[in-house]
Amino acid sequence: MVPRPLKIGLSARLMHTPPRELGFRNKTLQYLEQSIAHWIMAHGAIVLMIPTLGADAEVSRRGISVRSYVRELDGLVLQGGADVSPRSYGKQPLRAEWAGDIVRDRYEMELMHEFMAQGKPVLGICRGAQLMNVALGGTLFQDIATQCPQALPHVDPDLYDQLHHEVRFEPGSRLAGLYDHMESARVTSIHHQSVDRLGSDLVVDARCPDGIVEAIRWRGAGYAMGFQWHPEFHGGAHGLLDSSPIVLDFLAAAERMREQG
Repeated sequence: MVPRPLKIGLSARLMHTPPRELGFRNKTLQYLEQSIAHWIMAHGAIVLMIPTLGADAEVSRRGISVRSYVRELDGLVLQGGADVSPRSYGKQPLRAEWAGDIVRDRYEMELMHEFMAQGKPVLGICRGAQLMNVALGGTLFQDIATQCPQALPHVDPDLYDQLHHEVRFEPGSRLAGLYDHMESARVTSIHHQSVDRLGSDLVVDARCPDGIVEAIRWRGAGYAMGFQWHPEFHGGAHGLLDSSPIVLDFLAAAERMREQG
């Protein structure tokens, strides 16, 4: 009998005020970015976007809980998007445009904690890595250029996913093990915020040469890893880190945990 494919939940991006031309006046859109879904699907898993469950939502009144959703899935990927709100880690925004999306923060933190409670793996990408750090008690630099002036450029609105820089793997880390015989690699860079104080039981697996944290890992009994870059954007791009070992490691953890369950 052929085993069923893994079912991976993907957190939703939220658009609270869609442009009028989209035709969704006074509605909130929940969506995903194609590349991240295709990256996971290309390695044999099914991707299902997880909608939010609000207190006033019809689905809540019918008794669907986050726990019920997580029970049906094998792993969680937290995708990129809007800033994490400084209020989620006890700070005030230094600028109004850095206020972030606290609604999405709360939704994704609840998802992440429930997946971890049920012993299922979590993979955080860009904002997802930052969210993971905050959910475990850490803090963020609200703006790298302002708070870390010695840092390299980590975002360029014109270059977008064509801005690249080097990352160096921490010796003995899980990431270094995935890329044996490599000490460094080139990755995408599309972020103006980054990890400041590490959350509980998190360790750094990679940094940019300027010291900015680029990959984090949870040391607990389960599996949770976060990457500041976008491995789903690498594809077959010349000179960029092959992203397959990252997603395959995550899916292997999901398979192990499914078998144990």
